[in-house]
Amino acid sequence: MKYLCLVYVEEKILHAMPQQERVALSDESMAYCEGLRKQGQLLAASPLHPVETATTVRVRDGKASTTDGPFAETKEQLGGFLMIDVRDLNDAIRVATQFPAARLGCVEVRPMKELGCA
Repeated sequence: MKYLCLVYVEEKILHAMPQQERVALSDESMAYCEGLRKQGQLLAASPLHPVETATTVRVRDGKASTTDGPFAETKEQLGGFLMIDVRDLNDAIRVATQFPAARLGCVEVRPMKELGCA
């Protein structure tokens, strides 16, 4: 079953960390993803640029509007994702629990719907 693991972190905490700690966290995350890839469980993963680079798009009454930044003010921002293919929710939770950024923020685990058009 496929799951999307959305990684949320408070960017202020990341920016306040010494560079050496941020690099170590990034290296640990990449090593973890490589392990998942070798096991055939990782379909895709990527960190995201900081929330300041986001653009939110809305369409109302047929008219599109864009605003800078995220659509909601939150303490934690979406920092990246992992798309995994595992046996069940328990496996997905195990993967999310072991992801290094979960120690700083949280990982939202959501099952993906199969659309049949690929």
